[in-house]
Amino acid sequence: MASTLPQTQGKTIPDAWDYKGSPAERSKTGGWTAAAMILGGEACERLTTLGIAVNLVTYLTGTMHLGNATSANTVTNFLGTSFMLCLLGGFVADTFLGRYLTIAIFATIQATGVTILTISTIVPSLRPAKCTVSSAQHCEPASSTQLMVLYVALYLTALGTGGLKSSVSGFGSDQFDETHKTEKTQMTNFFNWFFFFISIGSLAAVTILVYIQDNLGREWGYGICACAILLGLVVFLSGTKRYRFKKLVGSPLTQIAAVFVAAWNKRRLELPSDPSLLFNVDDIVDEEQRKKKQRLPRTKQFRFLDKAAIKDSESIAAVGGISVVNKWCLSTLTDVEEVKLVLRMLPIWATTIIFWTIYAQMTTFSVSQAATMDRHIGKSFQIPAASLAAFFVGSILLTVPIYDRIIVPIARKLLKTPQGLTPLQRIGVGLVFSIFAMVAAALIELKRLRAAQSHGLSDNPRAVIPLSVFWLVPQFVLVGSGEAFTYIGQLDFFLRECPKGMKTMSTGLFLSTLSLGFFLSSLLVTIVHKVTGSGKPWLADNLNQGKLYDFYWLLAILSGLNLVIYLVCAKGYVYKDKRLAEEGIELEEPQPSCHA
Repeated sequence: MASTLPQTQGKTIPDAWDYKGSPAERSKTGGWTAAAMILGGEACERLTTLGIAVNLVTYLTGTMHLGNATSANTVTNFLGTSFMLCLLGGFVADTFLGRYLTIAIFATIQATGVTILTISTIVPSLRPAKCTVSSAQHCEPASSTQLMVLYVALYLTALGTGGLKSSVSGFGSDQFDETHKTEKTQMTNFFNWFFFFISIGSLAAVTILVYIQDNLGREWGYGICACAILLGLVVFLSGTKRYRFKKLVGSPLTQIAAVFVAAWNKRRLELPSDPSLLFNVDDIVDEEQRKKKQRLPRTKQFRFLDKAAIKDSESIAAVGGISVVNKWCLSTLTDVEEVKLVLRMLPIWATTIIFWTIYAQMTTFSVSQAATMDRHIGKSFQIPAASLAAFFVGSILLTVPIYDRIIVPIARKLLKTPQGLTPLQRIGVGLVFSIFAMVAAALIELKRLRAAQSHGLSDNPRAVIPLSVFWLVPQFVLVGSGEAFTYIGQLDFFLRECPKGMKTMSTGLFLSTLSLGFFLSSLLVTIVHKVTGSGKPWLADNLNQGKLYDFYWLLAILSGLNLVIYLVCAKGYVYKDKRLAEEGIELEEPQPSCHA
């Protein structure tokens, strides 16, 4: 390392600045030293968020005395909000604060939320009284005040998570120069390490942290979460002098909105027959702005948006002898085509939401099932119900190398594609896994209910059924393996297919499918609980008297129908590189984006 310093000393990065606002020197800023501090913060965030979410359902049912359906919806709404707020965090970072300030501010908000949650577990008046033997069937539920404190804590945590998650990996990639050969390679390695660190944080959360919550108390578990995110914040801030900072680029959501507004305002105008008469990249006066755009050919789909590029006197004004364009009145044809690229991705985007609805069950009803089963290993050690998620995380880590080492070589020979399975094929495999997961979950739930009935335990919601909890492992493994395909396939798809100027939005699109998947789970639970609640409810507060297996069958059927729609959409989708190749335009190599 020392031998390289004289060669790089004094050399600056063309598009990056240090904390003083001076051009960033390559030898003094960025690189692995800065990235390591960001990775440490992300590991703490993952430990905190998952440490709360994965075991939250047992806290809501066991301590706050909420029903199974209400508890499941609380968990999925919390997670859905966390991921949806990534869009807000990304917009704030790109438009106003920059990634560094966004991470610092939202990490503080998250630490505040987790601290309030910890306090609510310590102060007796902030949770209902414990159930007694006489009140086991009718425990006193949490009061409105107690729930209000809980929800304030959870949604402050969600707000912090959204802002932090939206920027942390992007800020990490800012520490490497894409134009420098060595640093470009290091950036690729950074994303591998990023995935490794969130996996380590996940494993620690579902094993060590969950065990502490169940055996030492929630106050210790959530207190560790609060300390972890504070430690991550301190580590992150300590690297301030080493970071590289980039200029605000503006949110791509603004560009999309501007194209629609301009097209709507010019809806009555006629499109010229000659595309060259439309405003395009070559007409931009600012050379720097012109270089940032990769010219795209005009396409026939969504032609109504082309009207946003019609030149008129109201769109261009002369200021000091220079033509100034009002972006809300006039967009380049390339801007319009970039918006069209996003619109073409929406059918794929919509048909991947259901996978995350299946995923949501692993943190809600699957944990509730585990809490009723025999969780002993040997005679003395009992694993926490939420720790079954370790099989989920483990299957992800196992599937990735199996795919790279075994499936890719086979796929290359059979499909004649250099990358093995295409992104859309990987997503499709993940969707198939999710269907099998729900079939397995339904069959295992039937087995669990038969065991409860045969031992006369159906009327006791707190009884331990003499059936090993490891019967639930198949559904966790199948969903975990499915995520390894779907997650990476989605990430690759959104990264490659998003326009060059909208790379920051690729993560937002991806994370919004997770968010909507959790919200869809809440909606389905609400509808099913309302429709079946009058008779024998599917989602009873006492799972031993419910029909949870029917809910799993419903999800399997919905996933099957969704798979058919997805296959139709995927078959009709034309990849961007192929579309541009047909027009004779060379596609620039996309750079890695960020993980969720």
